Amino acid sequence: MAESHTGVGRQRGARPWPTPNRIATLSVHTSPLDQPGTGDAGGMNVYIVEVARRLADAGVEVEIFTRATASDLPPVVEMAPGVLVRHVTAGPFEGLAKEELPGQLCAFTNGVLRAEAAHPPGWYDLIHSHYWLSGHVGWLAKERWGVPLVHTAHTLAKVKNSRLADGDRPEPKSRMIGEEQLVAEADRLVANTAVEARDLISRYGAEPARVAVVEPGVDLDRFRPATGSVDAGRLAARRRLGLPEYGYVVAFVGRIQPLKAPDVLMQAVAALRDRDPSIAEQLTVVIAGGPSGSGLDQPTALIELATSLGIGDSVLFRPPYTGEDLPALYRAADLVAVPSYTESFGLVALEAQACGTPVVAAAVGGLVTAVRDGVSGILVDGHDPVDWARTLSGLLAAPGRRAALAEGAVRHAQNFSWTRTAENLLAVYRDAVTEHRSWLAAQLAGDAEPVTPPVLPVGIR
Repeated sequence: MAESHTGVGRQRGARPWPTPNRIATLSVHTSPLDQPGTGDAGGMNVYIVEVARRLADAGVEVEIFTRATASDLPPVVEMAPGVLVRHVTAGPFEGLAKEELPGQLCAFTNGVLRAEAAHPPGWYDLIHSHYWLSGHVGWLAKERWGVPLVHTAHTLAKVKNSRLADGDRPEPKSRMIGEEQLVAEADRLVANTAVEARDLISRYGAEPARVAVVEPGVDLDRFRPATGSVDAGRLAARRRLGLPEYGYVVAFVGRIQPLKAPDVLMQAVAALRDRDPSIAEQLTVVIAGGPSGSGLDQPTALIELATSLGIGDSVLFRPPYTGEDLPALYRAADLVAVPSYTESFGLVALEAQACGTPVVAAAVGGLVTAVRDGVSGILVDGHDPVDWARTLSGLLAAPGRRAALAEGAVRHAQNFSWTRTAENLLAVYRDAVTEHRSWLAAQLAGDAEPVTPPVLPVGIR
């Protein structure tokens, strides 16, 4: 058995089917055109956008279906050459929470099927669904179109419920059942890391042969260290963003919700004032993001927490940074904190490291892969604010160690790119198409047990 660079096994001498010409990408609950960092937009949006662009560069057309959230949105938008975003009307345009979307899946599916019906048969070669809501639309479309379904969960209900933050709402049983159904029906399940792959197998009973690990990437052209010296680059970035030019800066980038645990960082800063006041008085914490998920219930809770802890003068709350301001924030920071209770990967950690900034992250989920402990950053076991304060204090007081971690961060990030992600996804697509068409050929020939190409689980040994 030969093994490709993605780890997907292929029989020696087996002729793969051609690369898919056109892919239907499904993203029901959040649009790739939305700004990450607020609402439901986050790492999944970045993933879909970057992969679609790289697939288009490789000659694969991508059509992304997402729910229309405004009445004046055009039906179709060209996001990039070879990439179309189709806005599907399904339910009210505004004010529909993610938890209410299951009731609109029928309408969304109708819009997807109608788009395909307007084209000649066989318009799409493959479906790639993102998140469980999209997966159920893809499940029906797969049956109607006779094409394989590749599914990426991005987050899993059973994993989230096992690591809930205090006061956070558990995911409903209906979602867990829906994910179990998708695991059984999808032709391929793409996991971001080996940890996620093991969760799919152990918690959901996924067939190992249908699980492939394809790690996300980072835009290494956009997220890169500053030119010139590190100190000069940090100073320029702080001036650009209006941050204190001197002292320490720790940044948190992401949606404001209990799952992401920005409150742990707030409590750690308060603990730092007791532990090491000389460092705490020089510290500025930047929280860049907007309320999301259960955080929408109390959108000002984090601001109120900072005030109650007596650290309001040390914390700057900013909306999500866009364009070149986001890499500038990473470069401006001495450390980037990612204290999440669970992450399927943690793109923020990878972006920060690509800019040369060490990351302090919780040792959970994909962050164990995104951050190389002791080399590109530090992984903290648990969410005890005292432990976080101790780690932050130790690093801020040790510029030599931070400098070594910064060098390791850049090296580590170089192992990831969206081009590599897209290439590895294409290998998964080819295997899914090969197996599906082999099955169809066997059915036409009347074979009771069609022979399919053997596939090894990626990252699972």
